[in-house]
Parts: sequence; C-alpha cells; structure tokens
Amino acid sequence: MKFRDSFIDKLIQEIQYQGQSEFGQDQIQTIYFGGGTPSQLSLSELNYILKELRLHFHVASEAEITLEVNPDDITEYYLSGLKVLGITRLSVGVQSFNTNQLKFMNRAHTAVEAKQVLQWIGRTGFKSWTADLIYGNPNQSIEELETDIEMLISFNPPHISAYSLTVEPHTRLGSMVRKNLITPKSDDEVSEHFDTVYKLLTKAGIHQYEVSNFCRKGHESRHNSAYWRHANYLGLGPSAHSFRWKEDKHAAIRWKNKPQLKHYIHESIEQQQVELEHLNLLQLAEERLLTGLRTVKGISIQELATQYDYVLSVQQMDFVSKMKANGLLKMNTESIQFTHEGLRIADYLTLQLITKRS
Repeated sequence: MKFRDSFIDKLIQEIQYQGQSEFGQDQIQTIYFGGGTPSQLSLSELNYILKELRLHFHVASEAEITLEVNPDDITEYYLSGLKVLGITRLSVGVQSFNTNQLKFMNRAHTAVEAKQVLQWIGRTGFKSWTADLIYGNPNQSIEELETDIEMLISFNPPHISAYSLTVEPHTRLGSMVRKNLITPKSDDEVSEHFDTVYKLLTKAGIHQYEVSNFCRKGHESRHNSAYWRHANYLGLGPSAHSFRWKEDKHAAIRWKNKPQLKHYIHESIEQQQVELEHLNLLQLAEERLLTGLRTVKGISIQELATQYDYVLSVQQMDFVSKMKANGLLKMNTESIQFTHEGLRIADYLTLQLITKRS
C-alpha cells in the first residue's frame, strides 16, 4: 500500500486529536474498519491502531469491532491473529461463487478463494460475521443465484447483506450499458431475484431485518443499527463521515473528511473536515423515517414525537390509510412498519409519505 506508513501516522494523529473532543467522553460501542482495503493492514499495524483507540477513547469491553476482509488478500493465520487482537466481527466481500459473475463484477478474488476464506472463518471460531451477496446481474440466471445462495448457506453465515447490482454512470459497467454492450435486468427480473434471496434465506433461518440485511437471531449489525437510529458517530481517515447531536438535542451536525489521501497525509487535522451540514429537527425526523422504515420493525411513533417533535399530518395519515388498505403498511398506537410487500419499495413509499406533510 503506497504511503502506508504516512497514512497510519496521520490516522494515529487524528485518533489522538479526536480523543480530546466530545467524542472522547462517549462510551464507544462499535468500531468499524471499512472502506478501502483494511485487511491489507498487517496485524501489528492493526494492533497499534486498536491500542491507540483504546487509549484515547472509552471503548466498551463488549464493543462490536468489525473489519472488512477481501478473500484474495488474507490467510488463516491472519484471521486467527485478528481474533487475538479483539476483532469480534468480519465483513467478507464474497459477492458470488460463480467465476463468470466475479469476472463480470471485476472482482480480484476467485470462487475458490471465497470458499476458502469462509472455511477459515469457521475454523478460527468467529461467531459473528457477514458476507455480501450480489443479485440482479445482467447475465445472472435464477439458477446461478440459487447456487450462490445455497453455497453461502452451507457455511452457516450469521448475517448476509444482499444487494442488487447498481449501475453507476462513471464506471466500467456504466460505460458498457451506455454502449449497449449489456442490458440491465428489468425491475420485474430484479424483483424475482430478490424473491429468490428472501425465500431461500428465510427457509434457512436467516431472516430479513432491513431492506438489504438478513441475519440469524441476535446477529444484527450493531454498527449499522447505530447509523439508522441517529447515534453519534465519528469517522476517521480520508472520506470518513461523522455525525453528532448538539447539546440541546434540537439539531445536529454532519461532516466528512476530504477524500484524497495526499490531502489527508499532508494537511492538518483541522483542514480535513469539509462539507459541514447543519440539520434541524425536521430534517433529522425525515432521515429517521427513511432509515427506520427500511427496517422490519419500523419506527416508534413515540420516538418521532419525543426525539424529533414530529407528528404525522392529516394528509400523511390519509396516505398511511391508503397504504394499509393496499397491504403495504401496518400501523398501531406504537409503531409504523412496512409489510414485506411495502419493504420492496420502502424508499419510494417513505419519500411519498414525507412529501405529504403540510
């Protein structure tokens, strides 16, 4: 990794700096090493970073500590070392076990490497881990998807994140679509793929708890759940995002670090933070609706009222009634939640709900 030593030195400086901020007074419940390729860091480098985090922050003894790993750049020895360091959860970028699909997605690892790393995880005794699964590829058949799911289930995963392939405009895939070299699947085809994912995972006891996330009981991602419920969080490193409620709990701020590694290494910590965003209670309430209604349990009506001073308007309640009548939503005195059918189009329905407010 180019600039490896300089990056780690700057990261340690940022940890020390932020340890003196308000975040240094909080108890840290989750730590997530992700974005980029954290599994390319050596065990000694990770140990150094973790020691500094524990020295400058109040890290809970039972904290969930997750590290993203790539199947092509780790060994069984490395995984065993991660466990010794206190990493409690792994996130594995499997995507597929199909050689053609991996090549299409331009993944560096092979199907053999994906299977191998999951075997190692089982042998090293990690009780908590998650694997990514991609569905809806242009040339992916239902049979290929079923084979991928059944293979993944055979490793007894506690958690799976399942995502449909997204075509970003300025990517290799986006270029291929523009040149008509490939044709993305239709919405109906993607929906059929998702139904396959849902059916097979549910049958295996791996249940949906958020639009893209499935797990066995007790293995929900604590880190992601904290994002969804607007817990304070601190991001460290290039492009990292942070969020914090103001002291009066009537507003919050969000910011991010500059994305370029060279700026991160050469500029002061104060110069890193850009795109400061001030969020009022209405904006926060709308965000909370978007994240909360993506989960199976939905959102608490009392939470909306007490934490966000947000009560559904008459027009919104009319919309809710229509969604209930159409079998898309359930609502009682305590919560609002989408049905399985509603979760398919949760973002669309929630945006419709938000715009009905007057």
